[in-house]
Amino acid sequence: MTDWLSQTPRSARDYLDGHRLDEVECIVSDLPGIARGKAMPASKFARQRNFFMPSSIFLQTITGDWADDIIPEGSTEPDMILTPDYATASAAPWTADWTLQVIHDMHLQSGAPVPFAPRNVLKRVIAAYHARGWTPVVAPEMEFYLVARNVDPAQKIAPMTGRSGRAAAARQAYSMSAVDEYGDVIDDIYDFAEAQGFEIDGITQEGGAGQLEINLRHGDPVKLADEIFYFKRLIREAALRHDCFATFMAKPIEGEPGSSMHIHHSVLDAEGCNIFTDATGAETPAFRTFIGGLQHHLPSAVALLAPYVNSYRRYVREFAAPVNLEWGRDNRTVGLRVPISDPDARRIENRIAGMDCNPYLGIAASLACGYLGMIEAREPRAERTDTAYGADGDIPRGLFDALGVFRANESLQDLLDPEFGKVYAAVKEAEHSEYLQAISPWEREHLLISV
Repeated sequence: MTDWLSQTPRSARDYLDGHRLDEVECIVSDLPGIARGKAMPASKFARQRNFFMPSSIFLQTITGDWADDIIPEGSTEPDMILTPDYATASAAPWTADWTLQVIHDMHLQSGAPVPFAPRNVLKRVIAAYHARGWTPVVAPEMEFYLVARNVDPAQKIAPMTGRSGRAAAARQAYSMSAVDEYGDVIDDIYDFAEAQGFEIDGITQEGGAGQLEINLRHGDPVKLADEIFYFKRLIREAALRHDCFATFMAKPIEGEPGSSMHIHHSVLDAEGCNIFTDATGAETPAFRTFIGGLQHHLPSAVALLAPYVNSYRRYVREFAAPVNLEWGRDNRTVGLRVPISDPDARRIENRIAGMDCNPYLGIAASLACGYLGMIEAREPRAERTDTAYGADGDIPRGLFDALGVFRANESLQDLLDPEFGKVYAAVKEAEHSEYLQAISPWEREHLLISV
């Protein structure tokens, strides 16, 4: 075993036990959350300390087009320096040979972290917490759909066919029979996750046809974001093995609920105690001001939590997606829910983020809003104990508006990094312009010969 393998997690070494490592995938997350990088023979990986990739990958849109170049010296496409984070080494059990994936840290040639790299943005927010003696803890929930293979963008997305031969049905939340319909896919998800060393807290059927939710254990935000980054790939690979697709679109099927990435937050002090609870078990000012920060700053962060034009189709009143930033205890009609828990596990659930967001950026944005609330001592509005679906919408309802609010919030920009904010907005504005050039079936149906 080479020296670098001794630095990898136990799960990676167990996966290779008795086998020769063939290939290593050197990967990073781009702005949409797509894995970019290069694959190489394991023998070559062992001989290299650093790898290189052009910074221009962060100007690429989800369609593969490019935003205007606003990266310093970007016209020459200078290389970034990629350094493997061996703690992230993880199996790729769906490949034909014995392969490990390794997430890499990204630095400029000056040695500074690449400011627009999503993993670095999250680390920057966590560093702000650490500077005040705090440690943020998150627990994400991942919702997604298993759908029939769809190779024609003009065709509507349809639910997958289960083992009974019938299409997956909607309105079967928490049904074990519904989960059994696609048990073979779930079995592969479990097997892949075990090979990669990931712990799944639970899988449930959600309200949509073929919609599932996977809950992850609470922990370090970077580690959990890494896991979601990996999970999206492994779930897609498990689905392909069974002639279906897994989609993380916020709203893939008309008339069905959208897919969210609920984020649970708590914060620990230097002694490891939850700062949302005092010695008597009561709620603290930090608990209240974290909520206040989410209420005040989340509208500016929606461009990160809902990054595509499709994202805003999820925000439908009374359709399992709160469009408000009200808060309440054990109340699923509010955007900010406080789940039932013991005092030492007191936490706040942000229900606004969509599953289509980049996990690093979604978690970073949510933590940033809570952090700003605590240092600005922002008190929340009164708790909602009733149904809040009728509350005024607090969030932008379209990507163009969301980007405008994002650009205007200087406090959020400073915390995430102003250079990141410029690049992110430029890429999203380019995507929005591309979208405006597409003519939808609705327009052809209702406008072609009627206007």
